[in-house]
Order: sequence, then C-alpha cells, then structure tokens
Amino acid sequence: MVEKKYLLLTPGPLTTSEEVKQAMDFDYCTWDDDYKKITQSFRHSLLEVAQVNDKDYTAVPIQGSGTYGVESVIGSTISDDDTLLIAMNGAYGKRIGEMADIYGINHVDLVVDERQPITLEAVTKCLDANPDVTHFAMIHCETTTGILNPIEDIIPYVSGRGITTIVDAMSSFGGIPIDVKANKIDYLISSSNKCIQGVPGFSFVIARKEALEKAKGMARTLSLDLYGQYIEMERNNGKWRFTSPTHVVHAFYEALKELKEEGGVQARHQRYENNQKHLAKGMEELGFKVLIDEKFQSPIITSFIYPTEDFDFHEFYQQLKSDGFVIYPGKISQVPTFRIGNIGEVYDEDITKLLLAIKEITE
Repeated sequence: MVEKKYLLLTPGPLTTSEEVKQAMDFDYCTWDDDYKKITQSFRHSLLEVAQVNDKDYTAVPIQGSGTYGVESVIGSTISDDDTLLIAMNGAYGKRIGEMADIYGINHVDLVVDERQPITLEAVTKCLDANPDVTHFAMIHCETTTGILNPIEDIIPYVSGRGITTIVDAMSSFGGIPIDVKANKIDYLISSSNKCIQGVPGFSFVIARKEALEKAKGMARTLSLDLYGQYIEMERNNGKWRFTSPTHVVHAFYEALKELKEEGGVQARHQRYENNQKHLAKGMEELGFKVLIDEKFQSPIITSFIYPTEDFDFHEFYQQLKSDGFVIYPGKISQVPTFRIGNIGEVYDEDITKLLLAIKEITE
C-alpha cells in the first residue's frame, strides 16, 4: 500500500526536497574516511550559518532529537554548585526545567504568560533577586505558540553579568539570522529536521570552546556527554563516539548545500516570513484569529484560536489531511488553538492552495 503524500505544515519534521530524500539512498560506514569528511564538512558549514569561526566556536552533533541536544547541554555543562535561571513562556522552557529537576540542578524559573515574550526587564529583575545564578537558558522561537523571544536584547546583557548563556534555537536556526558571537551565546542548540530542512535523527550544539572545555568531567550521562562527543570528533577527524545516523547525516549535508543555493539564511528567512504573513492574512479573512500579537510573531509557526465553541479540530484536521495538508494541534493551556507551520519546502503557492482548501471546508 502506497500512502498518499501530503505537505507537512508543522515546525519539524517538515516537508523536505526530493534531493534531500535521495541523499539517504546510500549506505555509509561510520568508520570510513569519506563519511567522516562529510561530518567535518557540515560541522564547518554550521559555524558559517552561526556567523562564527572555528577558532572560538565548535559545532557538536548529538544523536537523537532536539531534546537530546538540549539535555546534553543541561546535563553536561552545569555543575552541582551552579544555579540555572530558566525563562519559560511555553512547553519547551518548561521541559528544560524538567531536565534540571531530574539531574538535581539548582534552578530558578522565570515563568511568563505563554502569549507574551520574555523581556529584558523581567530577566533583569529576576537576576537581581537571584545573585547566585551562573547559567541562563531561554527559547528563541517558542513553538508552543509561535512567539519569538528577543534573544538579541536579553542574551548580551546576561552574558555581560558573567553568566553562561544557553539558547534553544531549535525552530529558528537556519531560518532566522542569528549572530552567535555578537549575541554572546555560549551554547546554541538546534536539530537536523528544522529550518536547515533535513530529516530527523540528530541535534547539534554550537558551543563556545572556552565554555565547553570548562565542562570536562561534568557530564551526568555517558551518551549525552557534550564534551566527550566534541573531543572524540576533534581527535578522530569527525568520528562519532557511538553509532551515528549515517543516512540522516548525508541528507543534512545535502540540505546545507540547498540552504546555500537558496541564498543563505537571509533568503530563507524572507521566504518563511512571506509564507507566514500570507497565511495569517488569509486565515483572518476566513474568520480565524491569530493568537500572538504580530510584533511578537515568529515566521516559523502560527497559532490560531478556534473560531467557535463547537469547532471540531479532529474533523478539520482529517479533512485537511485528505486534501494533502497536515497541521498541528494546539499546545497552549489557556485558549483552544491549533497551529500551522510554514517552514520546509513550502512556498507561496502552497499557502494559496492551503487557504483554498480551508475555505472549502469552512464554507
């Protein structure tokens, strides 16, 4: 049975190009020099996307989804004597709190309404009240709602106070320009199946070498030891410590080439932004209200409030799927919503087709 293909309108996994899919049609050996060269090449390319050099920064891939990458940073770069401040305005900030609880890491939670961004004022106030904070973590694009938090305002200030900075840029890196060095980010985390437009299988950390080298021996787990993975790759020219997702790596290598061919992050950001604005405008014309204020809205994914009390999301979802589109249920607790992403191999004409399908369903 051949399943009907559909367009994934989610924040990742997402719809990939045919070339990325075809790149997985090759069986690599993890010890082979050609394969290790691919790993080294994409590590270097990631630094270019992050706008940093290999003297001060390194890119470290970690097997597993984006959460594995975040946990590798939380669990292996913060000591028992440190205190972590976590800014939370959605499910992914809260998830970092769960990690800290499991590892017994001292943490302070700055909890903000899911419909509002993290602000420098709130962070400053929290830091002033907690002078023992040594590390700070926040989400860039909180896909719980689609809100974009202002890391460029907050992270340099926090770093200026001598605090190690951690940014979960899972759904933004590669799709929104981020100057890691200028923003004084010590650890930035993302994954293969988001804005780079690869497939699921590994995450990666852009790490400031000086900070990472201080983390030697801090890891609370074997497989998520970020420093251990870094050293293995440095010593053995791109060799992963444990079995790597070889097909995913080759697909990612192809996806990075496609990002460059598109015109880099700036060009991809413009496409995503155009998609989102087209989507939001069209949905509002169909009677759907966007949850997040436009000035805080990311170009990655948009949350829409249910149009009526008796709106049946499951039926709406199934009808759209039969028309070739897959969307996301809502994740916010205060208001019933659903979400539509527009990253991946999604273009203006796809948004037009989606809006026509939704118009037919809701008429």
